[in-house]
Amino acid sequence: MSLLVVGLSHRSAPVSVLERASLSADAKIKLLHDTLAAEPATEAAVLATCNRIELYADVDKFHAGVAELSTLLAQHSGVALEELTPYLYVHYEDRAVHHLFSVACGLDSMVVGEGQILGQIKDALALGQELHSAGRLINDLFQQALRVGKRAHSETGIDRAGQSLVTFGLEQLAVGTPVAEWARGKRALVIGAGSMSSLAAATLVRVGVAEIAVANRTAERAERLAEILVASGTGVTALAIPMAEVADELTRVDVVVSCTGATGLVLTADDVLAAVSWGAAPDPAPQSPPATAGRGPRTGLELAGLDTGVLARLVAAAEAGGRIADAGAARTISAPADTEADGCPVGLDGRSALTGVDASSLELHGTWADQGEAAAQRQPRRSARTQAHATDVRLALLDLAMPRDIDAAVHRIPGVRLVDIESLAEASADAPMAADVDAVRGIVAQEVAAFGAAQRAAHITPTVVALRAMAAEVVAMEVARLDGRLPDLDERQRAEVTQTVRRVVDKLLHAPTVRVKQLASEPGGAGYADALRELFDLDPQTVASVSRADAADPKNDDPGRAS
Repeated sequence: MSLLVVGLSHRSAPVSVLERASLSADAKIKLLHDTLAAEPATEAAVLATCNRIELYADVDKFHAGVAELSTLLAQHSGVALEELTPYLYVHYEDRAVHHLFSVACGLDSMVVGEGQILGQIKDALALGQELHSAGRLINDLFQQALRVGKRAHSETGIDRAGQSLVTFGLEQLAVGTPVAEWARGKRALVIGAGSMSSLAAATLVRVGVAEIAVANRTAERAERLAEILVASGTGVTALAIPMAEVADELTRVDVVVSCTGATGLVLTADDVLAAVSWGAAPDPAPQSPPATAGRGPRTGLELAGLDTGVLARLVAAAEAGGRIADAGAARTISAPADTEADGCPVGLDGRSALTGVDASSLELHGTWADQGEAAAQRQPRRSARTQAHATDVRLALLDLAMPRDIDAAVHRIPGVRLVDIESLAEASADAPMAADVDAVRGIVAQEVAAFGAAQRAAHITPTVVALRAMAAEVVAMEVARLDGRLPDLDERQRAEVTQTVRRVVDKLLHAPTVRVKQLASEPGGAGYADALRELFDLDPQTVASVSRADAADPKNDDPGRAS
């Protein structure tokens, strides 16, 4: 076994790099084809999720394999190799097995213990089987990873150590309020109809939303998901809408969960701003100063060079109590004690703060606010549960896509709360680890040892089979020669002699073959197969033919074994 994995994840790379390095469905297929075409690799699989991209391959040369797989990842992800390299990790042989088993158990997930990764591993195996890039090693590895993951969830309480990414995201949106209480009676929009979006829709139904609209570029998939939700028997109202109607639907819903495979933004800041502004009372018309000769009237704000849209957001933020959010995780900005007295030129007392303030002071206010936000970001990270109040939110957005579906700039719109992959990574870093994690680590260690032993034993099996085939051939030749020397033997006598010779050969071979399998299963035991071939002068072509026949066993291509 020469298993190699090269990849990057939320643990090794910032979200901005993961977002750019994400792989589309077509890119995964091309990556697998190119990996098999590369000289060091004989089989391969790619595991690409919201927070990891990993390429697994059986290689015959370690250093050449690392170089080739790294180059291919960079080529198909669109991130230059020199930029990608600092974030890549490499695992080889038993360490690679340990890594995948840990991933399958949820130990390496952004939310420890989440079970969705099992479905993603199953999809990766199915793609490898469909493209015939998964040979014996990849099939055995991924199928065993699925079994190990299921064992971890059934034998331990790892589920209590974390939650699905969807549930965790909804918890962040609820900001300390029980999710079921926060979601009860709300109207939701789910954008996308893939596995993550389907999970999100099912979770929303489970926590008690009243209505769900599903939008997807393929209308049939959206309609199918809506039908499944209605048929769930929960009483939820579900319907499919065209993607063109998403902007209108935003004005009617309370919660949006988006997870598509789009390469660009699905919701822009303008879309969200228009939705939350819809139906609001228009601002009173500003008093216009005398018109400047040759031009239309200009406001004092325009003369100062300040965007009136910025002013409107500042006013709304002040009226809402001065809440300013940073990328994806809302924070309440509080000025340091020594800044409140002489920092902000317009004070912090809400609506009255901006009454009668001139444009230059407002511009200073904007500078002060940005400085306060930067200062808040330098503070020790706090859980998102304490950073905002769910009742202040007009529209809650959960972006589970990579690359992102929702413009990160929407976090600056008053009344909008955005939780995305980046903010979930920050929040999960503070999540407590359950005691069951240690039990799962023990299971992983046991399974890695067992898998390695089985693979090493399997490596010598063709040699043992070839040895027994040679012994059977020797028995057949000697019995035939005996027939020539003793032609008067009847059938009963001939059968008895033949059986006696076979028993002698089997007994002579039994202990050595059992022992050599035991030795071969131990670390460093790969050389025993070579020794056996040398001692018994076995034909390498015979051993190779046994290996090919074994690799072609239909059971290794049975997708049902991955379930």
